[in-house]
Amino acid sequence: MKKMSLRTRVLTGAVAAAALGAGTFGAMSANASAPAAAPATTIKADTANRNLQQSTHLTVDAASKAAQAALDAAEKENQRVAVSVVDRNGNTILTLRGDGSGPQAYESAEKKAYTAVSWNAPTSELAGRLAQAPNLKDIPGTLFLAGGAPVQVKGAPVAGIGVAGAPSGDLDEKFARAGVAALAK
Repeated sequence: MKKMSLRTRVLTGAVAAAALGAGTFGAMSANASAPAAAPATTIKADTANRNLQQSTHLTVDAASKAAQAALDAAEKENQRVAVSVVDRNGNTILTLRGDGSGPQAYESAEKKAYTAVSWNAPTSELAGRLAQAPNLKDIPGTLFLAGGAPVQVKGAPVAGIGVAGAPSGDLDEKFARAGVAALAK
């Protein structure tokens, strides 16, 4: 076999790479322009289907309005807090960390909101239940301290608002309730 010069090998490699790139680009372009195949089975959901359930969730705008109202209520009383709003499933929609709030406030606010929506009750009431069932505090993600309030629609929880950072849970809960009240306006 005849030995190729360095220059020939480099040029041959470059041509091969260009051809490979063009082939790949062409295949990708062809795939991108081809219509997607229809799914084999289409399930048509109808509102009378007993396998479906609808639930109500706060919009981000509503969660923002509630959180800001709670933060404003705290600031009027010179309290530095964090406010968290979670959805019906306990997922955080948003958390506002007020100026000067402590490092623990952020996580505590989220846990209070989660606890309030999970039990559909203010966390101050739930804290009283610990006397009868002390294991409740061991449930991951919960915090049985005053400062969380559920947001309800027709008695069912749709969100939770948690506030943390004020010197007492009673104040935290007062501010959380101000957030709930802002949603009624």
